[in-house]
Amino acid sequence: MRSMATTGADRSLEQASISSQNLPLVRRLEAVGFRAWPAASVQYDGSWQVRLTAGHPSNRLNSIVPLDPSDHRDVEIRLEKASRKFEAYGRAAVVRQTPLASPVLIELLSAQNWTRFDETVVMTCDLTEAALPDTLDHLPTHDVGRFVDANLAVDGAPLTLKPALAEIISAIKPPSGLFMIENAVDGPLATVLCVQDNDLAGIMSLSVCEPRRREGLGTEILTSALRWARMRSARSAWLQVKISNRPAIALYERLGFRDAYHYCYWQREPR
Repeated sequence: MRSMATTGADRSLEQASISSQNLPLVRRLEAVGFRAWPAASVQYDGSWQVRLTAGHPSNRLNSIVPLDPSDHRDVEIRLEKASRKFEAYGRAAVVRQTPLASPVLIELLSAQNWTRFDETVVMTCDLTEAALPDTLDHLPTHDVGRFVDANLAVDGAPLTLKPALAEIISAIKPPSGLFMIENAVDGPLATVLCVQDNDLAGIMSLSVCEPRRREGLGTEILTSALRWARMRSARSAWLQVKISNRPAIALYERLGFRDAYHYCYWQREPR
């Protein structure tokens, strides 16, 4: 396991070499990620995806996503055109930078003084080899409304997001497991969404309510989701976590997750 003393900068340098040699994996994980968290509107400009979802602020649902490192034709014109789509929604234009983004585009963003933020690591785990802890098992619910209520409560998110979040989850086409831990006294304590796309299982929206963190609830609910996916013949699991979230990364590493690649976002404020 990597030492906890590893810095974010060190981790970024490590991933530059790893991800550059594994573009097929990046492409596959990006594709399953889109299916696991579907945007309301998806438009294409060459290999760029322009993803927009009016009712939800998630950057994964609202960003320009380049998908071919060699696609930098008319990059300045295309960036301006895509940015106007965000302005029509009244929000800042956002670009998602993965190893699939053209260096020419990234140089343009920097030259135009876009702001880089939210570096995130995508991690994968071999479920066929993973030694999952012997924790209390939880079965998924099929009640989307109940899960959404629990997820918003655990995150402390505004209830105004409920219609959009329910629509997003209902639009997921691959089989999904909605997991919750709750009790009669405290209500919802932890939630996670697991999306199984053929042999891959995506862990989405793992949350533990702040007063109950570091009590093993994250391990318990994540292990339940991974067992569920493995019983349904998933062979690998993947997830995304901000690089600044060291406690979560430590949990995932204990369960066998390892870095696959990094991504970040660039933002330009609305004009």
